[in-house]
Amino acid sequence: MKCLRCGQCCKTYLVVVVDDPAKGIVDGNLIGLDGSEPCPHLKGDTPGEYACAIHDEPWYPETPCFAHTQIENSPDDPCRTGKYFLDNVTSEKSVG
Repeated sequence: MKCLRCGQCCKTYLVVVVDDPAKGIVDGNLIGLDGSEPCPHLKGDTPGEYACAIHDEPWYPETPCFAHTQIENSPDDPCRTGKYFLDNVTSEKSVG
């Protein structure tokens, strides 16, 4: 699935992430996020332009975070949650 960098997953979902990106995936370096605060690796202020400190790491596909929203048929398909969020939710906020 192609992440559209909307920030929705990283801001609101219950998910397990790597705590310290410099250490990678090792015992004791995973933390659970409960959705009450954004992921500490999320950078940016604009939906669709967010960046993640771990998305480009070679071990990212092995993370629980990567597997969390992999519902698309192909790695090249855009994330349907991100597409919906960017097409609908962000435009509604900008109109109001």
